[in-house]
Amino acid sequence: MRDDEKYMSRCIQLAKSGAGNVAPNPMVGAVLVYENEIISEGYHQKYGEAHAEVNCINNIDEKNNSLIEKSTMYVSLEPCAHHGKTPPCADLIIKNKIKKVIIGCQDIYKEVAGKGIEKLRNAGIEVVTGVLENECKALNKRFFTFHQKQRPYIILKWAQSVNGKIGSHNNERILISNDYSNRLVHKWRSEEAAILIGTNTALKDNPSLTTRLWKGKNAVRIVIDKNLRLPSSLKIFNTETETIIFNFIKNTFEKNLHFIKLNTKDFIKEMLHSLYENNIQSVLIEGGANTLQSFIDAGLWNEARIITSEKIILENGISAPEMKNFSFIKQEKYFNDRIDYYQCGL
Repeated sequence: MRDDEKYMSRCIQLAKSGAGNVAPNPMVGAVLVYENEIISEGYHQKYGEAHAEVNCINNIDEKNNSLIEKSTMYVSLEPCAHHGKTPPCADLIIKNKIKKVIIGCQDIYKEVAGKGIEKLRNAGIEVVTGVLENECKALNKRFFTFHQKQRPYIILKWAQSVNGKIGSHNNERILISNDYSNRLVHKWRSEEAAILIGTNTALKDNPSLTTRLWKGKNAVRIVIDKNLRLPSSLKIFNTETETIIFNFIKNTFEKNLHFIKLNTKDFIKEMLHSLYENNIQSVLIEGGANTLQSFIDAGLWNEARIITSEKIILENGISAPEMKNFSFIKQEKYFNDRIDYYQCGL
């Protein structure tokens, strides 16, 4: 691996440490290199707080301060050039007289989108772009989808028996995935901005939709309840975390409960547009079968994560959603559970 790719790989590795904490900002990592040695590094740790470049410069050992202007900064995403919750990182780089900046990929956000690169070059700094570009874009697939398609990044998730059933036809709740897969699902929840379920899942399973089994923040809970049939006694109404209820009846905000009225027959598209306007960058859809199938049929999804128990057989159960227009990504095994990952498109 060339040195540039090696250091950019480290940026990507650092950036991933911000997963679940920086949205709607992108995950970004930065390293400062002097004579083929990393002398400082940093990443964007929390939304509204210092960006990767700032943390990288602030983390440098005082004895190496004189080396900053002789060093090369590697950063996985174009440094910002505008005043948001923090000052422009491009200005900080210029102020510290860093001679060269190597960037993984250009930002797509309209307030940046090439302006950071332009500002650096106008200041006489050598700028190289496109190092591990595809990997850097994949790192922030949620961010890029959000701004390009003006909707959240959609992840479908369900657990099924070995014969392709996701539950029973009665109201009995059946646990299909094992303890290890369950813990992994809670990790997934902590990494996304929101979790979505439909009316039937809320009634049948009465889920909390929190990250009880994993250290991390709770995602926003989203429930589709078109006719407001759900009783207030359900766990999703406990105000433990912010909850959005999409419906056809009312617009109200009560403590942590936000009822949003939708008006069109194209419910899914209108709902996703509302989530975009509310800065919800990613959604993990946990069911049930009708809700999942509606997103599949509309082609409005990005990833699917299907947990299959290789020991459970459900007779006369509810069939799992039917996948369409997909390609296989990878497979993982957790004892008797198999997890298959797919992406939308062939």
